[in-house]
Amino acid sequence: MAILPFENEKNFTEQEQPLVGENISTTTDDETFQYLNSQITTLNQLLDVSEQSTISQSDRLEQTNAALQETLKKLQSAQIQLVHNEKMSSLGKLIAGIAHEINNPINFIYGNLSYAQEYTYSILKIIQKYQNYYPDPPEEIKKLVKENDLDFLIRDITRTFNSMTVGTERITKIVSSLRNFSRLDEAEIKQVYIHEGIDSTLMILQHFLEATDKTPEIEVVKQYSQLPLIECYPAQINQAFMNIITNAIDALQDSGKSWFRANNQLEKPNCLLPVIRISTELIDPEWVAITIADNGCGMNEKVRARLFDPFFTTKPVGKGTGLGLSISYQIIVEQHRGKISCISVPEQGTEFVIKIPVKTKNV
Repeated sequence: MAILPFENEKNFTEQEQPLVGENISTTTDDETFQYLNSQITTLNQLLDVSEQSTISQSDRLEQTNAALQETLKKLQSAQIQLVHNEKMSSLGKLIAGIAHEINNPINFIYGNLSYAQEYTYSILKIIQKYQNYYPDPPEEIKKLVKENDLDFLIRDITRTFNSMTVGTERITKIVSSLRNFSRLDEAEIKQVYIHEGIDSTLMILQHFLEATDKTPEIEVVKQYSQLPLIECYPAQINQAFMNIITNAIDALQDSGKSWFRANNQLEKPNCLLPVIRISTELIDPEWVAITIADNGCGMNEKVRARLFDPFFTTKPVGKGTGLGLSISYQIIVEQHRGKISCISVPEQGTEFVIKIPVKTKNV
């Protein structure tokens, strides 16, 4: 606010104009000059006050705009998290239901397989005893034995049962991994072995690790350290692992490298076979670190700086949503009070380092 010394509520006091022919004294000229200077000074002060007011209002508008942008970002992040939680809840129920439906019949098969194998071996022993006591059976039996190649059946039946046993054991592990990954009954903070979550995630992603017509099989190298039980939200931590490992698989499959393995250590090829290395470490009694690294195409600093931004992706339209790493960041940093960082060198690979507290409740 500026208080101006204006007279009679006017900016300029009307001065009496001298009549033509009147003598204008020097004193009157000086007073007029001083008066005009006073008015100019006052107007300059008013302009300065107006300018300062404009600058102040501009600063306040910028601050308000920044606050609104931050609020919008938080709202978008909250919306993404709500959508993700709803999807994960639905996915968890679906996985748990599938695992339950598969578990019942596979347990029946697996439980009766050993009996079937035992009964079959008993029948084979009886047949062999018959052959020992009756080496020259009737012609009809000889013909039947020859047509069915009894010797081959006896040899192959063992391999068949072994294959069936391995298959049912694998299905049992897959079911266990599905239930472990979904953790539908563990929505709250639980103490878990972090390695079980990683192994379950790898089991679910096994199909994507297999060889394709464009890329060889992706090798997974695990270097686990002795870790204590970790307090966390198991299903969400598993989801973070899946997002990061999936990102590594995509980087290896889309790298465009010519993969091959050196025949000996003296050779120095451009690239070895695609590898994902997963290691764990107990940093101190309160923190653990999980490192997930690949030897894919890597990324430049510009891409790396925006890696955890929502909806940011370098993948073609329709292949990536740009939410996977953003959600992983929220799970690790915001929900578990942990840390996640990325180290990447173009054409050399990418490494994600996840650090989470052993006891989330105390952080």
